[in-house]
Amino acid sequence: MVNRVVLVGRLTRDPEQKTTPSGTSVCDFSIAVDRRVKQEGGQEADFFRVTAWGKTAEFVGRYLAKGRLVAVDGRLQQRKYTAQDGTTREVVEVIAENVQGLDRPSDRPADRPQPDGDDPFAQPERPARRQPSGAVPPAPVEAQADDSYDPFADGD
Repeated sequence: MVNRVVLVGRLTRDPEQKTTPSGTSVCDFSIAVDRRVKQEGGQEADFFRVTAWGKTAEFVGRYLAKGRLVAVDGRLQQRKYTAQDGTTREVVEVIAENVQGLDRPSDRPADRPQPDGDDPFAQPERPARRQPSGAVPPAPVEAQADDSYDPFADGD
């Protein structure tokens, strides 16, 4: 039997990261996934609750925020609980095994600063190339147009 879910959508709220008494990180968030079929009056979406554990939870809590496009790979899990009013409720949620950010954050909110040197999206800075002293820069290469070459012609 297979219980596998792959979803691509946008976070509908900032993730809520917590730590269990045993020290394991857990992060709850929800995503909106657009439906392929558009209804009159606009796009429809489905909303999914997602829970991530361990290193995945730490990644989500540290680097993702409301509005970010993410891919979630995981499984469905059903659970029952008793609400505050005494009624029994049933929930189906995605337990994420892998979460990837698919877009770059446009602007990081002031309340979620980026740790220095720990950004998985950072591009390494490249130092400017310097020519050795006395070196002559290479001459530009001129493109030669050869319209007679046909890669699909027989080799005869």
